Amino acid sequence: MTMIFNYLFHKLHQIIHKPYCSIIIIIINNIFSSMAIPMPKKNQLIQNNQILSSPSYNSRGTIRTTFNSLIALLFSFFLIIIVYLTQNSGDLMEDRTASSGDDLLSGCDLFSGKWVFDNKSYPLYKEKECSFMSDQLACGKFGRQDLGFQNWRWQPHQCDLPRFNATELLERLRNKSLMFVGDSLNRGQWVSMVCLVDSALPSNQKSMHHNGSLATFKAIEYNASIAFYWAPLLVESNSDDPVNHRVDERIVRVQAIEKHARHWIDSDILVFNSYLWWRRSQMKVLWGSFDSPDGVYKFVKMPRVYEMALKTWSDWLEVHIDPSRQQLFFVSMSPTHETAEEWDGVEGENCYNETEQIMKEGYKGKSTCEEMMHVVDKTLDDLKTRGLNVQMINITQLSEYRKEGHPSIYRKQWEPLKEEQILNPKSYADCIHWCLPGIPDVWNELLYAHILNL
Repeated sequence: MTMIFNYLFHKLHQIIHKPYCSIIIIIINNIFSSMAIPMPKKNQLIQNNQILSSPSYNSRGTIRTTFNSLIALLFSFFLIIIVYLTQNSGDLMEDRTASSGDDLLSGCDLFSGKWVFDNKSYPLYKEKECSFMSDQLACGKFGRQDLGFQNWRWQPHQCDLPRFNATELLERLRNKSLMFVGDSLNRGQWVSMVCLVDSALPSNQKSMHHNGSLATFKAIEYNASIAFYWAPLLVESNSDDPVNHRVDERIVRVQAIEKHARHWIDSDILVFNSYLWWRRSQMKVLWGSFDSPDGVYKFVKMPRVYEMALKTWSDWLEVHIDPSRQQLFFVSMSPTHETAEEWDGVEGENCYNETEQIMKEGYKGKSTCEEMMHVVDKTLDDLKTRGLNVQMINITQLSEYRKEGHPSIYRKQWEPLKEEQILNPKSYADCIHWCLPGIPDVWNELLYAHILNL
């Protein structure tokens, strides 16, 4: 039995933090003392065996002592178990608390995890019930039947994402503005965010207003706005028209941003992205004005021209943003799934007819340019040294797996399809944008987790 005592004391030291351990040992020592039982000492098994065989114990006393010892043993055992469970439940409570707020980001990489099937909690809203759904993203409306892609949640390895709570977000945005700035992928994330909060508001307490490149959703009761501003390259370009932006040759003014930035300057939370429109080997750069014949044009290779544009953007932020009032985010590149060979699919195919995820852990498609991601990282690191923190929302890896989440052919076609396209659906499949409900909702859950932490 004394061997069991010693084992318990050894485990006591292992599983209980030192302050608790000392207290528990004092309590157990008092129990043994009150029963006139010598307190076992660590690493004294031989001596302890001699204690029980001491001549001072008669047969009746031995039985009584053994009974008391069993009682003490059970008491000690349950005491250790209770303290152990209390400690662990405390740890679990800390994790649960972290998942809902302040400490979530301190000990968890939200962007490292896996997709888990969850058809009870997801999707977070119904496509038909979102008042402001985009026809570019409404895959069900345009004939998609396999909607299983909507039933997946992102599970970080080390913690849980807080479940999106529209009312909580709106409270955080009370008397404030949240603005998404960037290209059509950022617009898709904006539509997702609007759909996520839409159901929490009565019809007479919300509105939508479009004014050129700016679209603004307002939650009237909260005096909150969730807006999107079209600036696919962040700096000025000949693709800045929100409708007529498809041009034969893309031209950017890498040193000009004020025309766009004046629309952002008063926003409380800014969410930027810019990658898709830079996907080419080089870009034509203009020094001067689009309206002036004296402008200087030069082709600049990637990623140098991207770096130049982000330098202009970061310099503007440093001068105009108030870090005590405004919070900044940058959404990493959204992957495409235009070449099936990249995930060992059939040559010549793409995301068309895909219904399953890519299961290879760490998969990266060739369209995901790590060199350009490094440019963003370097820019944000440089801003931090200048006193301005821009938090990266890294959606790249988690979205890489989701080749089945794109609209493919299930979206509004802005131009009539040609006969050869109709005969070959994959030729017009959209493997760039994302269906809603879908992957962008998870991007917003990640953003929401960071907003809770502000």
